[in-house]
Amino acid sequence: MARPLALGVLLSGGGTNLQALIDAIAARALDARIGVVVSNQAAAGGLARARTHGIPSVVVPHGDFPSRAAFDTRLVEVLHAHGVELVVLAGFMRLVTPVLLGAFPARVLNIHPALLPSFPGLHAERQALEHGARVTGVTVHFVDEHADHGPIILQIAVPILPDDDEERLHLRIQRQEHRAYAQAIQWIAEGRIRIDGRHVLVDGAPIDADATLASPGVSQRTSS
Repeated sequence: MARPLALGVLLSGGGTNLQALIDAIAARALDARIGVVVSNQAAAGGLARARTHGIPSVVVPHGDFPSRAAFDTRLVEVLHAHGVELVVLAGFMRLVTPVLLGAFPARVLNIHPALLPSFPGLHAERQALEHGARVTGVTVHFVDEHADHGPIILQIAVPILPDDDEERLHLRIQRQEHRAYAQAIQWIAEGRIRIDGRHVLVDGAPIDADATLASPGVSQRTSS
């Protein structure tokens, strides 16, 4: 049996995506192990989740460093010390630099609560609602030097309902985040991912050319 893929999870907040990965590993739906959880915030709830599950956790306060590059240099040291092979950003509220990306080439992932390139940056759900979008969703992508920009691995669409507010939409998107992240990481663990420029190819992934999501729903009647 192949050795589980060693993950390093970077977070700044509550760690719901971390918990979803912990649960997927426990359910044997994800062939990985979490080598370390690192936060730039000492009060991040995700650190408590890590401790509860016996996962090593490290706080690296970004304010202790004179530059983003110096901060990322310390992150790389911590990740390497714990044998990390794939870096997973899970609500990590810092832009990473070439220092981290160079240490883990094509091995840094992020998840964003929208269908990129639509609604990048903060408050993606609010952006979608204010824009009047009918559909939004989740994107898992490789990280490059630009925010919410790298090659896309997986997207799941989520309809925006007439009575949605930011919180209701966030919770529905979050459920799909938990599915999407574990699936994308599992594909990497299985060696099924290939990057061709901006295109990510997934060997053996099912494709339904007729799959659609309409919001509001579209009548099935056709004219004669």
